[in-house]
Amino acid sequence: MKRQSDIFFRKPSTNPYRLFILLILIMGGVWLIRQIEQGNITRPFTPTPTPTRVAQSYALEGDAQFEAGKLDAAITAYQEATRVDPTDAEVWSKLARIQIYSSAQLTTDDQQRDRLQEGLASINKAAELAPDDSAVHATRAFVLNWNANSIIFGEEQAADYLLEAEQEAVRALQLDNQNTLALAFYAEILVDEQKWGQAEQYILQAVEKDNTLMDVHRIYAYVLESLGQYNQAIQEYDKAIAISPNLTFLHLRAGANYRRLAFGSNNDATRTQLYESSLEYFAKAARLNEQLGIEDPIPYLSIAKTYSQEGEYFVAARNVQKALEIDPANPDIYGQLGIVYFKSRNYEGSIPAFKCAIRGCTAEESCDGRGGCGPNDEPSEVIGLDLSGNTVVYYYTYGSVLSALSRPQENYCEEAMTVMGEVRAVYSNDRDIMGIVQAGEAICQSLGE
Repeated sequence: MKRQSDIFFRKPSTNPYRLFILLILIMGGVWLIRQIEQGNITRPFTPTPTPTRVAQSYALEGDAQFEAGKLDAAITAYQEATRVDPTDAEVWSKLARIQIYSSAQLTTDDQQRDRLQEGLASINKAAELAPDDSAVHATRAFVLNWNANSIIFGEEQAADYLLEAEQEAVRALQLDNQNTLALAFYAEILVDEQKWGQAEQYILQAVEKDNTLMDVHRIYAYVLESLGQYNQAIQEYDKAIAISPNLTFLHLRAGANYRRLAFGSNNDATRTQLYESSLEYFAKAARLNEQLGIEDPIPYLSIAKTYSQEGEYFVAARNVQKALEIDPANPDIYGQLGIVYFKSRNYEGSIPAFKCAIRGCTAEESCDGRGGCGPNDEPSEVIGLDLSGNTVVYYYTYGSVLSALSRPQENYCEEAMTVMGEVRAVYSNDRDIMGIVQAGEAICQSLGE
């Protein structure tokens, strides 16, 4: 007979299969814990430590940086946007526009060439992604037009770019004849084709359609400049500045128009006032860069050119030297300093400056090239500039100084004749340049007799 306790409290029996499964689960749990601790497996529902930003976020940052005047930072932001989403044609197009505008802040042919070509590559990608987008074709017209620089790319390539730019502008207007930027960019192209009447017609249409765009007022100012209407051009630059106050190249262009007015003025008081207005715009650009933490030598070079035009060569030289504090390895700035020294009749001082510009110089020699290194100067190796339309003035001026200062006991004619020969090989058909070359050669030939 069974006890009562056996009925209600049955003694459990041991199942070997259940124990085996339980052992496997325990071992699996231990392995899982170890993998999590070692970082091989992420804990479920754990947020990622650095959330992935969407392309639009980078694009908005790029817009903000552009409006702040930080063009390099804007380019970086847009490049990140294209990395996150390489299929967005609008982002590629905006990147191209900023790359092209940023080329205005570069001083050497090589720097400008590289940036302009980067912009062209970006807009070509946009056109590949959106072949029937009017805005993309309008921007491509703008990019091609700025690449149509005969000094940087040569006459033939520049002509090809300009023709293609016009075709792109026409295509943009065919796709959308109300595209304001297409009208404006077409006007800019027409100026470069010397079709000033047509250019004025198109830019006036653009202004009528939308006068809130910086590009429209910038290009209207450019059209007015081409027509010699410098006062009206300044007014349009001021409107562009009111829309985008942190873009230093707009201040520089307005200042350049004041300087042009000053150069053409026959009234001493008026001329002085115009030069002062010019300097105010350049100084504003320099202050903007300081506030934004941007190291840009161009405003100081613009100030130097203005003072040089006034005959204030000492102040001009100090501003070029300030530019060299910012960019001590830039050969073009040494060339500009050489020109200032030459105009001030400091011929001996111009020689090391021109040497750095044309032949390059060591870090130690760079101090001689800038008239001595001060506490804020950084000695820097300089790579010389190739002969081009932008640099030929440095070449023939250097050759002229070397020949003019040559004496039997201190003869620079070997280098002078070499430099003059390089200029002659490229510019033999330029009467003005060859007159300078021949005068220098005659001096050295007389010393050899």
